[in-house]
Amino acid sequence: MKLNQISDKEGARKKRMRVGLGVGSGKGKTAGRGVKGQKARRGVAVNGFEGGQMPIYMRLPKRGFTPHGAKSFAEVNLGKIEEFVQAGKLDIKKPIDAEALKAAGVVRRTKDGVRLLAKGELTSKVELVVYGASKAAIEAVEKAGGRVTVTKPVAVEAAE
Repeated sequence: MKLNQISDKEGARKKRMRVGLGVGSGKGKTAGRGVKGQKARRGVAVNGFEGGQMPIYMRLPKRGFTPHGAKSFAEVNLGKIEEFVQAGKLDIKKPIDAEALKAAGVVRRTKDGVRLLAKGELTSKVELVVYGASKAAIEAVEKAGGRVTVTKPVAVEAAE
């Protein structure tokens, strides 16, 4: 057998249908598009149209909304911080802020800020500087002898 004798098996490659090439081809004249109308024209695909049936985007319920300007936070649990402190990836002698958490690999990106959550156990005495923290997380850190500094701007009451 030689390279010039090798060929595909019969039916392995199918030639594409060449439309609009005479009535004898089976796809001549209107090329399988029917007669006239929007869908007989070029460049038309009616997206979301399901032949008169109620479309999927109308059958499914809609709930809620995303407010414009809503902040997205990188959430960090106390258990994760303890895990990284025990592994020696976080230095508890310095304040732990968003940059330190990112450098250690606790969070991939800081987004609009780091929010501290109370899941897990914290035994190390750490000083944390975060954008926001839950009450339970602050209590847990203070119970372990640490301190939490929240940098989130406080909403000022409207002066009358």
